[in-house]
Amino acid sequence: MGTYSTSDFRKGLKVQIDGIPYLMIEMNFRKPGKGNALYECKLRNLLRGTVTDKTYRAGQTLESADVSEFNAQYLYRQGEEFVFMKNDDYEQYEMSAESVGEAWKFLKDNMDCQLVVYNDMAIAVTPPNHVVLQVEYCEPGAKGNTATNVTKPCKMETGAEILAPAFVNIGDFLRIDTRTGEYIERAKDANS
Repeated sequence: MGTYSTSDFRKGLKVQIDGIPYLMIEMNFRKPGKGNALYECKLRNLLRGTVTDKTYRAGQTLESADVSEFNAQYLYRQGEEFVFMKNDDYEQYEMSAESVGEAWKFLKDNMDCQLVVYNDMAIAVTPPNHVVLQVEYCEPGAKGNTATNVTKPCKMETGAEILAPAFVNIGDFLRIDTRTGEYIERAKDANS
């Protein structure tokens, strides 16, 4: 395991504090009138997702975290476990539903996504920014109701519920922004 000195601190650095991996999401250098320079850091806990503020004096060090991020394919869900496969060496990783979080709403079999692994254990998954899902169920739209801001809940093939315009029907394919969970547009088919 390597270490990072305060002079190496920067946004995007993955460090380990008390055996827990953190991502440095912000770093500000401050030189008070007297004394040592201060490094004020915002750190995101990669296991829980919480954000912590920490301040370090010049010359202090932090351990580097054994965190890697790579492309993986979502294979299937088995009860409360989600199974992924690394694309280049076919190694499989399992994640609990708690670790997957809200990303389950957008995961389809054989979909490529980003997997974050810490000490050979998958800790986070990021689906593509946009996915195309099929509408499994929604109420029929009222004839003539073409106002642009009228929405209705739609249940998607993954089990997720999103709000979509009133003209959407069962069987339609919708492009969804996975970062916000919002409807973008209708798609021609599952591959467009």
